[in-house]
Amino acid sequence: MIHRVPVYRRASVGLTIGLILIATSPGCTTRLPAVAEDLPPNKPVVLGRAVSVLLGPTTRWYLPAVRFVELVNRDTHERYQVLLEAEDRRFAIEVPPGPYELSRVQISEGPFMSMADLQAVFTVADTGLVSVGTWRFGIETPQYGRKVVVSIIEDPESARESVQKFLEQHPDWEGQTVTSSLPEPAVLETRLYEVAPYPRNPRYFRRHWW
Repeated sequence: MIHRVPVYRRASVGLTIGLILIATSPGCTTRLPAVAEDLPPNKPVVLGRAVSVLLGPTTRWYLPAVRFVELVNRDTHERYQVLLEAEDRRFAIEVPPGPYELSRVQISEGPFMSMADLQAVFTVADTGLVSVGTWRFGIETPQYGRKVVVSIIEDPESARESVQKFLEQHPDWEGQTVTSSLPEPAVLETRLYEVAPYPRNPRYFRRHWW
C-alpha cells in the first residue's frame, strides 16, 4: 500500500528544512558602501583601492568594472560585500579585527555579469587604519574559459593619497596608526563564470557570441 503525505505536511517539512539550513548557515552577508560615513576612531578601518583592466580587445560595448568584492572573516565566517561599481575606486570600510579572506569578485560589463572565486588572506589589526594595497583585476578578452588575473600591490603614493583623503573626511582620525596588510598570495589567476542577471534580447546579446 502506498501512503501519501498530505500537501500541507510536505510544505511544513520543506519549511522546517529551509529554516534549519538558514539557522545552520556558516555566516550572513553584510553589504558595505565603498566609503562609510560614520567611522568612530576606536575601531579599525580598512583602506584600499580596486582597479579593473581589460587585457585585450573586446566586441562588447562596455568596459569591465568591479561591481563588488567579498571579504570573509575566517574566524566568524561573516561575509562582507564591498559595493564598488566602478573601474577604479578607493574604499574605506569598517570591519571587526581578525583574519580575513578576499573570497570573491563580481565584474560587470553593462548588462553582463561574471563572478570569480578567490583566496587571498590578510589580517585586520585591532585599531587604526589598515592599508590593504591596490587590487588590480585584469580581465581577459571575452571568450570561452575567460579568466581574471588578480595582482595585489603596495603602491606607497596611492596609499598616502587614500590616507590623506580619509583624514580630510574624518579629522577625528588624525594621529591614528597606519599599518600595511597586503592579501597573500600577491598574484591569483582564476576562471570567470557568467552569472544572472543576463541580457535576454536575442538580437543584441547571445550567451556564446563573444
